[in-house]
Amino acid sequence: MLNKILVVGAGFSGAVIARILSENGFLVDVIDKRSHIAGNAFDYINPHNILVHQYGPHLFHTNNQSVFEFLSRFTDWIDYQHRVKAILDTGELLTLPVNLETKNRVGEDKVIDTFIRPYSEKMWGLKLEEISPDIINRVPVRNDTNELYFPDDQYQAMPKEGYTKMFENLLDHPNIQIKLETEFHKDMEDAYMHVFNSMPIDEYYEYSLGPLPYRSLKFHHVDLPIPRIFPVCQVNFTNTGPYTRVVEWKNIPNSPQNPMFTSLTYEEPCSYTENNNERFYPVKDASGQNRALYLQYKQIENPKTTFIGRLGQYVYLDMHQVVSSSMATAEKFVKENPL
Repeated sequence: MLNKILVVGAGFSGAVIARILSENGFLVDVIDKRSHIAGNAFDYINPHNILVHQYGPHLFHTNNQSVFEFLSRFTDWIDYQHRVKAILDTGELLTLPVNLETKNRVGEDKVIDTFIRPYSEKMWGLKLEEISPDIINRVPVRNDTNELYFPDDQYQAMPKEGYTKMFENLLDHPNIQIKLETEFHKDMEDAYMHVFNSMPIDEYYEYSLGPLPYRSLKFHHVDLPIPRIFPVCQVNFTNTGPYTRVVEWKNIPNSPQNPMFTSLTYEEPCSYTENNNERFYPVKDASGQNRALYLQYKQIENPKTTFIGRLGQYVYLDMHQVVSSSMATAEKFVKENPL
């Protein structure tokens, strides 16, 4: 027990922490309630030989050299610079984030109501004015003709053999044991020195202070006998229908190609209570009410458990931010608990 660690969740947070601790002599058990590793980054080759991300597109981009170098130990990369289009009711495709060309095409006074309001309100289940500006401002309007979604990030690439293969390498260490289709129970904690838990923090504490809201996504996968439909991987909808975007997977360069078929995924946001309690995004409201409730949970004394990831920390994080945070968490633990 002196060096045994339990990690709940085999996504980015759990896998990075497990790897660093295992390399420093800790024995790490990783459990996940799903039937696969890699969390929401899980991908697979579908029957049409196209690489599909089961839970929506995961696009690696960062300026953090240490994160890129750490992950590069477990994968080779294929360069990929993400481009996104928005489709108007006419079928016309315009560049996102909104650039000068897009703005001139629809009119500056219509940018918010065309591209930002319908997408954001569907995504978060709130009126635009109720959503934290931090969320809205993640993708700023530009005054140039840039077409890249992440124009300022030095490292933009996809794992050559996919995320699942990268996670297989990440978790391949003699000190790591993985148990899938395994639910966490608090009585497990007795057998371990410490627990790193990526489950929703309000669920862990049995909603004693009230439930935290989360948004979920329903994924609708479609295969069509068409070589290719869109010029880019991601196309956002500007209408008020149920879907926010559609992803055409073969437009990501690490996917195998099929000249006869294309595979698409439509995303439909909803409350987690409408989707088998699958939580994807903490809701960052403008009032800060949700964050305040999370902080009440965080203040509960629990020295044996460290909450990690989007759900454990109730925060919206990109992949590189999750990796960076998890690296720091693991390195701090190793420093404070020398074997």
